[in-house]
Amino acid sequence: MKQITLSAAQIAEITGGRICGDAARTVTGVAAVKYASAEHLSFVGSKKYEEQLSSAAAGIILVCPDLANADCSSRTIIVCDNVDLAFAKIAAMYAEEAPAPIPGVHPSAVVDPSAKLGNNVSIGANAVIERDVVIGDNTVIGAGCYIGHEVKIGCGTVLSPNVTVMFRCLIGNKNIIHSGVVIGADGFGFVPGPAGLVKVPQTGIVQIDDDVEIGANTTVDRARFGKTWIKSNVKIDDQVMVAHNVVVSESSILIAQCGIAGSTEIGRGVIIAAKAGINGHITIGDGCQVAGTSGVVKSLPAGTIAIGTPAESQREFMARLTLPKRVMKQDARIKELEAEIAALKKALASN
Repeated sequence: MKQITLSAAQIAEITGGRICGDAARTVTGVAAVKYASAEHLSFVGSKKYEEQLSSAAAGIILVCPDLANADCSSRTIIVCDNVDLAFAKIAAMYAEEAPAPIPGVHPSAVVDPSAKLGNNVSIGANAVIERDVVIGDNTVIGAGCYIGHEVKIGCGTVLSPNVTVMFRCLIGNKNIIHSGVVIGADGFGFVPGPAGLVKVPQTGIVQIDDDVEIGANTTVDRARFGKTWIKSNVKIDDQVMVAHNVVVSESSILIAQCGIAGSTEIGRGVIIAAKAGINGHITIGDGCQVAGTSGVVKSLPAGTIAIGTPAESQREFMARLTLPKRVMKQDARIKELEAEIAALKKALASN
């Protein structure tokens, strides 16, 4: 972490926050609220974590508006409308930059003579670049990467060590692809035959547009025909499975261990949470949100919030979740009414 001293006044100016307490108080680093000490900046972004705030030792704490009245006698509070964004701005100032890659080809790398490398390209140790590959300016190919024949990679893209990009796949500009990612492995396709399962040829490619980030050990399979397509500004977490002929539209987020089955189309701005499973040959509309561990078996209209297995709308899920309690209340009320009726019958009989 960089050694930078910032005052509360400076932090408030950078984040647009409002200071409660000593504006001259300084910090030299950032830390989680549980582990922060007096020289750290930390944050509490929700009122539900208020108890953490009461015991926090951080010198300066960014808080949401709901915590604007927190005690600031022993620390400085800065109230921010968007605490996560505000903290990210400050944390970025303390972050150490990764070692800059050295342009050129490492002596142990194997680069086919037909490959075309742009300006300031860096090829790491033991990387393999096959025939007719094209790599744009300022792109980094990390140690141990494999780039298959006729692959095209744009400018400013970074492949971390041990990334595999299979033949003919297309990768755009300014992408970040983390270690262990496999792009363009065969899609999963088999049909039963007289002698057992017969492999279906996967003749398509994977196309990844610009400003995409793909987390470690994620797999994006090549299409059976045409292309599996990850569009611009998509962010994919670690250990995600994207099957053949899937289309993921702009600015969508796929979170750890979710899986998208073949030929499904994901709209713009969709969020698919951890361990969710999406059935094949369906459409997830723009702006949908799929909750963690949910199983989506049919297409979702734009803007749907889907929860559960099989996934259903938020309203349907809550109705089903609360149904047993409602039934119990109705049952109790029925018993009360039965008791009242019995008492009335007894009273009438005695008259």
